[in-house]
Amino acid sequence: MSYEAAMLKQLAMPTRQQVGEALLRALLKHGGVVKEFGAGQEIVIELADECELNDLQRSAFLETIYRKENRLKKSNLWHRLLFRAADSLAKENLVTRPTQTVRLTNKREWMLTEKGLDQALALCNIPAAEKDDLSTKSYEVQKIVKKLLEASTPNNYDPFDRKKTSKSITRESVLRTRGFRQAVIEAYSHRCAVCGLKVKSPDLITWEVQAAHIVPNGLLGRDDVCNGVALCHLHHWAFDVGWFTLMDDYKLQVSPKIHSLPAGVGKIGDYELFGALAAKRTKISLPDKHAIYPHRNAIGWHRQNVFHYGS
Repeated sequence: MSYEAAMLKQLAMPTRQQVGEALLRALLKHGGVVKEFGAGQEIVIELADECELNDLQRSAFLETIYRKENRLKKSNLWHRLLFRAADSLAKENLVTRPTQTVRLTNKREWMLTEKGLDQALALCNIPAAEKDDLSTKSYEVQKIVKKLLEASTPNNYDPFDRKKTSKSITRESVLRTRGFRQAVIEAYSHRCAVCGLKVKSPDLITWEVQAAHIVPNGLLGRDDVCNGVALCHLHHWAFDVGWFTLMDDYKLQVSPKIHSLPAGVGKIGDYELFGALAAKRTKISLPDKHAIYPHRNAIGWHRQNVFHYGS
């Protein structure tokens, strides 16, 4: 038995598999990514708490003598176990190593793969059918997100994807749909572009904000960030049914039909939803990058075909 293995046994440390499963659950909670493990990092402490480590287990060190330099090297046993568990997950293609992730995100992080996300969902007893609604990153989806966020859009942009004629659902189309959702939400900093609402579910797995297509997906609208806008559930519905639209200067335009609403309709307590929008007449919040603003061709289509602007 090696020195390290003997220490693990002596201190009754959790197994590598147990730590790996705890890490997968933590990755799901943290949006699919965690930083490299280092002393004092929150994720290191969080996983130690998850594994119910005592003070001795958290502070134990391995001591190694460098023969050439006759120097003593100390390494934290818990950190080594964390790294070895993460490395095992990487060998099973459940996570990507920081050296791989940094090439995609410029951040040294462990990131879930699609396979790892599926396993994390199973460990947390979350149905696989709910995966499409999660904002959790996976390496495969994040590659699509990066491409969408870095895209440039021509002035003659066509918001319709004429290739969306096949009714068959492929793995690529599912990843593209999730990539669109995550790219839009990231572009708007996880906030509703209209009201600014930003909140996560209590389990920290989903954001309230949604990625709304301007030209609807069901009408062959493209999965491009410039054909999308981040909206809370309520404003997403109101936009989709035509209670408000966007002008070319990105100011809100509210339907004149609000004036014919019966008393008490369109209110949340004393708050008049549509009245507040009509009074606002301000621009929506927009992404930092101008190239992925809602495209005028897309919002022009929405005005004419959903909002019926001017009618």
